[in-house]
Amino acid sequence: MIKEFGTYVPVMVRFAVAFVITAIATPLLIPVLRRIKAGQSIREEGPQSHMAKSGTPTMGGLAILLAIAVTCVTSGIRNTDMMILLGTLLAFGAIGFADDFVKVAMKRNLGLTARQKLILQVLLSCAVAAYQCNMSVYGTRIFIPILHQYWDFGIFYIPFVAFVMVAMTNAVNLTDGLDGLASGVTAIVAVFLAVVGVSFYGYGASAVFTAAIAGGCVGFLLYNHHPAKLFMGDTGSLALGGALAAAAILMNIELILPIAGGIYVAEAASVIIQVVVFKTQNGRRFFRMAPLHHHFELGGWKETKVVGVFWLVTLGLCCLSLLII
Repeated sequence: MIKEFGTYVPVMVRFAVAFVITAIATPLLIPVLRRIKAGQSIREEGPQSHMAKSGTPTMGGLAILLAIAVTCVTSGIRNTDMMILLGTLLAFGAIGFADDFVKVAMKRNLGLTARQKLILQVLLSCAVAAYQCNMSVYGTRIFIPILHQYWDFGIFYIPFVAFVMVAMTNAVNLTDGLDGLASGVTAIVAVFLAVVGVSFYGYGASAVFTAAIAGGCVGFLLYNHHPAKLFMGDTGSLALGGALAAAAILMNIELILPIAGGIYVAEAASVIIQVVVFKTQNGRRFFRMAPLHHHFELGGWKETKVVGVFWLVTLGLCCLSLLII
C-alpha cells in the first residue's frame, strides 16, 4: 500500500543528499580522469557515429559509488541489511573498476575476460542469496508477481536468485551504451524500488539505499546526458546492476525487477537473439545491431530519441509494477 506523502520525506532527503554529492564530485573527477588519460575506447564494430566519443573520460561511476556510500553511511541505518547492500555495491563496483582499469591501461575496448567477470559475479550473487534465505522470514520462498503468491524454491533458491542477480547485473551493463541511457533508466527503476521499500518496510535499509542510487544517477546525468562529458564505465554499470538486484532480493521482490527493468531485459535478450541467429543462420542478423538501442540508432532514430523513449517505457513499466504489487 502506498503510504502518506510525509512518510517519504526522509527518503527524499537521502535522494537529495546523493544528488548533491554526485553533482559536486563528478566535475571534480572529470579533470582527474583526463589527467590519467582514462578515456573510453569505442568498439570499431559499433555505430560509426560513436567514434567521436572516443577518449571521453570513463570510470565516472566512482562519483556515483561515493555518493551512495556517503548517503547510506550518514543515514543513521547501520544494520546488517545495509552492510550487505553497500558491500554488494562496492564489490560489483570493484569488478567493474578492474575491468575499466585494464581497458584504460591497455588502451583497448576489452578489459577482464568474460569468464573472470562471470566467476566473480556468481560468487558474490550466491553470497547475497545465501544471506537472504537464512535471514529473511520468507526463507527460500520467492514472491511471484501477478499470482501474488510465495513459492518455496527449496534447494534451488540460491542458484535461481544468483542467476537473476547475475543476469540483471549484466543486463544493466549492456544498457550502458548511449549518453544518459543507463543512468536515466536506473534512476527510474531505483525510485520505484524506493517507493516499494517505504511502502512495505518504512524508512529502512532498502528504501534509503535505492533512494541514494536514484539521487546519484540523477546527479550523474547532469554530466552524462548527450553529449556526455564522461561515462560511468563498468565501474558504475556493474555496481548499479548488482545494487538494484541486491535491493530487490532483500525486499523479496526479485521477480518484479525484470518487469520494472524491462529495458534491461530487452537489451540483454537482443544480444542473445542476435548471437543465436548469427551462429545458426549462416551469419544472418536478426537486429541491425545489438544491443537493442543500436538497432534503433541504425534505423534512423537520433540518440536522444532512443534514450527518451527508453526512459518513458521504463516509467510505464515501473507504474505497471506498482499496480502488480
